[in-house]
Parts: sequence; C-alpha cells; structure tokens
Amino acid sequence: MKLLRFGPPGHEKPGLLDSDGKMRDLSGVVDDIAGEALSDHGLARLAAIDPMTLPLAPEGSRYGPCVGRVGKFICIGLNYADHAAESNLPVPDEPVVFMKATSAIIGPNDEVRKPRGSTKLDWEVELGLVIGKRAAYISEAEAMDYVAGFCVINDVSERNFQTERGGTWDKGKGCDTFGPIGPWLVTKDEIDDVHHLSMWLEVNGRRFQNGSTATMVFRPAHIVAYVSQFMSLQAGDIISTGTPPGVGMGVKPEPVWLKPGDVMELGITGLGRQKQRVGMA
Repeated sequence: MKLLRFGPPGHEKPGLLDSDGKMRDLSGVVDDIAGEALSDHGLARLAAIDPMTLPLAPEGSRYGPCVGRVGKFICIGLNYADHAAESNLPVPDEPVVFMKATSAIIGPNDEVRKPRGSTKLDWEVELGLVIGKRAAYISEAEAMDYVAGFCVINDVSERNFQTERGGTWDKGKGCDTFGPIGPWLVTKDEIDDVHHLSMWLEVNGRRFQNGSTATMVFRPAHIVAYVSQFMSLQAGDIISTGTPPGVGMGVKPEPVWLKPGDVMELGITGLGRQKQRVGMA
C-alpha cells in the first residue's frame, strides 16, 4: 500500500493511493496515518479494503506529510562512506544519532524556508523508516518486524548553524520546514529489496545526488535495533537513515548553497518523488 495524508496544513486527512494513482479518502476508516493504524493489525485492516470503494480526495489536493503525530524524528549521520569523505569526516564505527525537531516536518512539495541568518543552506535525500509498533532492546534479526514502511525524506540542513555555531548538529537540522516527508508511506510488502534502491536529488534541474541504499554503512535493520538500545521507539516515529554523496557542501571547487527561488526535486525508487521551492522565513 501507499498510504498518504492530504489537505491543508494542520488539517490533513488520511488516505491511500489507488492503482490509478488517485488519492482515496480513508477518514471514514481511520482518524490518521498514525499510532495503531501503523501496527500489523492496523495495516492488515487497511490492506483488506478495496480502494475503489473509498471516496476520491478533492482534485488537486495537497500532499501532507505521510505520517501524522510523529513523536520522534531521528536521524543517522555519515551513513554513506562516500558522503563521510566529502564531509572530511571519518566513517563512524557506530551509527551517529541526532534528532530533527518534529516542528520541521512539512509535506513533500511544501516550500522550504531559508531561516533568518542562514548562509549555507543544503540538501540531503534520505530513506525514511516509519516505526509501526513499540520497540525497545530489540535484536537486528527482528528489527524489520517493527517497521511499518518507508518514505522519502529531504534532510534539509543549514551547515553554518550545524557545524560553526557550537554544540551539537541539531540547530542546523531542526529549523522549521527542514523535514519534507512523503509523498507516501510505502508498506514493506511493496519493496522487494530496501538495500538496493536508487536515490537522487536535483537543484534547478542539475543532478547533484545519484546514489543507492546499497552503499549504506549501517543497514536499516541494524539502525532500528541500535537506536532501540538507547530509547524506545513508538508507532509513528521516523528514522532518516543518511544521505549519499552529492550534497552542496561537498561540491568542488566551491560549495553550492541553496538560495530563495531554487527548486529541489528528489526521489527514491518505488517511494515517489518530492519537489520543493526555497523561500524565506
């Protein structure tokens, strides 16, 4: 299934994508793509519905973030060896874990706003893991049983805030609009091999990132099990698993930074695509 949320910001309704690529309204079945709806039982209930029996969403409806009521927005840094190299940082021995504020979450095609004082605005296409049920101290062998599905994430980053303003990375990662998610939550049964998904990102039509989940340092099952040793994971939590090379700060001979009016387009095989214009906060 491809689950989604549609409608105005803050008033999204749950939905799914039918075989014709049209949005269908699930609000008569569940209140949101969140919580119990993401459990094994909840997903099985949704999978049993004939999408053609559901009402169509209004024509031209906005895609909202594909998961509602996100409790934690967890990120893994430097999870591609070649991205670590372009960042002039060593490949980590263990996953680097940091958080994005949940207030950063926006729809996949919403405007990304350059923060006040920003000088080094950057992009990162990433595979997102959506947790389906509570996980604590789980093993790597069972970890994917706790994942409801996958989505596209743009881990928008302000490098000056992230690396030159002291403290941890979080200030350069959690600004408002820095977390476009979606367009869909794609359930695991639709993805044959999450370890071989092509991923790409373009700015103003120029391709900067052209990678694959095959080159991850730590694979999704390891990441979920690892994070669960430090904090319990809840249904609706999101883990963004890192980016391949090609971010703006790694461009030679000079870095490329986003500016107002720029347009980012990005996607991952089977998970859909996003498009964001850069505006000002």
